Amino acid sequence: MNTLGYAILSALGRKSYSGYELGKYLDNVWPAKHSQIYPLLTKMEEQGFLVHEIVEQVGRPNKKIFSITEKGKQALKKWIAKSPSDPIHRDEFLIKIYSASLLGEENSIKLVHERIAKLDESIASLSGKITEIEQMEELETTSKEFGRYLLFSRKFRLAEEEKAWCHWVLDKLKNKKIKFTVLFLAFTGRFSLPLDVFSWAAII
Repeated sequence: MNTLGYAILSALGRKSYSGYELGKYLDNVWPAKHSQIYPLLTKMEEQGFLVHEIVEQVGRPNKKIFSITEKGKQALKKWIAKSPSDPIHRDEFLIKIYSASLLGEENSIKLVHERIAKLDESIASLSGKITEIEQMEELETTSKEFGRYLLFSRKFRLAEEEKAWCHWVLDKLKNKKIKFTVLFLAFTGRFSLPLDVFSWAAII
């Protein structure tokens, strides 16, 4: 079974889900497309790791609700006990910011502002989820909600840290722009400074 399969078992170990609900859960831990999830659910059911029941719906197609089996729980426990592989992180934003020298200052600043906007959305959403869990009955380490609490708290802190980093990047970009603007004005005679060439080198 691949990592996506264990991620599915991890979700079902907490509660039963439909395929659509599993997709939303996996967005937080191991993003996958529905075209990957549904065939794997069928295969895992054939292997005895999970089962499903049909829930009838009025005015809408019936849906399958999946639950983990005892075999699935044992497989999950065995997998959890192993040391995890090194994390794989793919983020298009990082590739673009790495090439900021080609973007130019204006486009780089725009790129970072867009990232901050997305981070603000994520922070607000995660804050709501964390508050919802905290308002439940006293949270114990054995509670099925405890893992969600740890996961959302981690993502919240990482988002806040990245937002602070984004503001640091903006400061660097804007300061560079200011320095070169002042330098340009000084050399064109529009702005005079009692500094020699060596002083400029020290500032820049």
